[in-house]
Amino acid sequence: MNWYVVYTKPKWEKKVAEKLNEAGIESYCPLITQIKQWSDRKKKVEVPLFNSYVFVRLSDMERNSVFQVPGVVRYLFWLGKPAIVREEEIVEIKKSLSDTNISDVLVMPYKKGDKIKLDTGAFSNHQAIVKEVTNTHYILVLETLGCVLKIKYKKESF
Repeated sequence: MNWYVVYTKPKWEKKVAEKLNEAGIESYCPLITQIKQWSDRKKKVEVPLFNSYVFVRLSDMERNSVFQVPGVVRYLFWLGKPAIVREEEIVEIKKSLSDTNISDVLVMPYKKGDKIKLDTGAFSNHQAIVKEVTNTHYILVLETLGCVLKIKYKKESF
């Protein structure tokens, strides 16, 4: 059985993962805790690490069964085939999210085209290419995972 990536409707990730599990399909939606601020209060909320993505583990023959769940849009494709995520990568994401020793992440100024190796977080030990640098964020391409990361930072941290 392989891990596949299912694309969901926006903001439906947790609902889709819950319904897939209820339907007997193993799913994983990595969540991180963020502090959200409204005009009258602040609150800690769990948000998906990957917007509109849920990982599902099933055999190739069972792949169409995910479309019985409301909110599932399609599979993520890579090079014309459904993207397969290795078990080690899922384990690494789970391990990184459960690591309580991470207190701060230092962002160093990179420039477009730099090849970097990520040291911490969910994508530690992955190679990335800096695609874009702005005043508020970096855009990184992780070719081995077939995804793009947008990392926000505060300018005064330099």
